[in-house]
Amino acid sequence: MAEIIPSTKPVFEKLSKQHLQVINSFQNQEKELVDFLVEDALANQAMRISTTYLAFLTEGGFKKLVGYVSLLSDSIRVKENKELLVFFDNKGIHYSCLPALKIGRLAVDALYQKKGIGTHLILFSISTGSKLSDNVGCRFITTDAKPEAIDFYNKLGFRVLKERKGKLIPMYFDLSYDRIQLD
Repeated sequence: MAEIIPSTKPVFEKLSKQHLQVINSFQNQEKELVDFLVEDALANQAMRISTTYLAFLTEGGFKKLVGYVSLLSDSIRVKENKELLVFFDNKGIHYSCLPALKIGRLAVDALYQKKGIGTHLILFSISTGSKLSDNVGCRFITTDAKPEAIDFYNKLGFRVLKERKGKLIPMYFDLSYDRIQLD
């Protein structure tokens, strides 16, 4: 029987060396997502390639790692999507690329899947992109979605940037026009 997600939202913390023990307890059916968190996430942060945020729920006074998201800089090549190309051309904006924040990795602990944690990770990413855009240019949130995750991203307002068969599908969320509840 599936548990109901706790009414409290996850608390997000930037990954640090103090989290080394807790990340070793993270479980996911995709080994590459666990391996990234345990073996590569801190090194990527040190090299300023991506920043990983951990999502925690408090249960009975104990913090439980329930998911993570890694964010990095990106851009969208506008010409890859006719809808975007026409939209920006009509606005007199003729840049070939526009700035974005990319969701590089996103994973939910196996015990917490299908309970809303992935949605919280996306909302955190969108909120982070919105705050970033107050200080530097950031128009979009992007990701390369696995085919089985397309519906999940679509429900949250993401659109396909470029169709690809059987591979990762580039998707985007427009911070200026797409609206979902962030709180």
